[in-house]
Amino acid sequence: MARDERVTLLEVHQALPEEQFEKLKFLLEGQVPAGLLLSSSRPEVCRILLQRFPGNSLRVTARLLRQLGRLDLIQHFQLPLEEQIPEGTPWEPNRDTPKVRGNPTSGHCPGGIPAPTMNPRRLTEKELMQVAQRLGRNWKEVGILHLGLEQCRLEQIQEENPSNPILWSFEMLQEWRRRERQEATVSQLLSCFEHAQIDPGILDFLQSLQGD
Repeated sequence: MARDERVTLLEVHQALPEEQFEKLKFLLEGQVPAGLLLSSSRPEVCRILLQRFPGNSLRVTARLLRQLGRLDLIQHFQLPLEEQIPEGTPWEPNRDTPKVRGNPTSGHCPGGIPAPTMNPRRLTEKELMQVAQRLGRNWKEVGILHLGLEQCRLEQIQEENPSNPILWSFEMLQEWRRRERQEATVSQLLSCFEHAQIDPGILDFLQSLQGD
């Protein structure tokens, strides 16, 4: 195991207040026997993660941090955001999130514009972060008008991540991605952004992914 992975993992866990650390252990139940976690210290939890998820412990931790609302730690420690976690690791997308109106078997955006059929690959979290970094101040307008999200949810995201506009945009895109599930593709987001007032670099970036 790489020393850097162990060190980073421990620093992340040490940055959590006690209450959130205990919640993280609770969230791990189901993937790790509860008996191993119940009285485990931070170094012991790190050791368990490294043993149970070799090579993926930081990605698993990033998923847990999102559930705790600690996107600031994901950004600060530059934790990996790609979806390369094996089946059965914690935190599947929220299956209870209702889809907005439209054909439930095909991608959609407000206005009913059908998504192009090109590139059915689902966007990764790293790619969403790259989009989020360019969205700018009108991210709420984009979320409401072009992604079909509720204003109250966007305000909640803003409250959960004070003074961090990039994380507001990132979590907004994550909300869209969770709702769309397998339909959260490059082509689908391009279709949603077709008439949005956004940095043209975003469209250029998404179009560059079309051939991936």
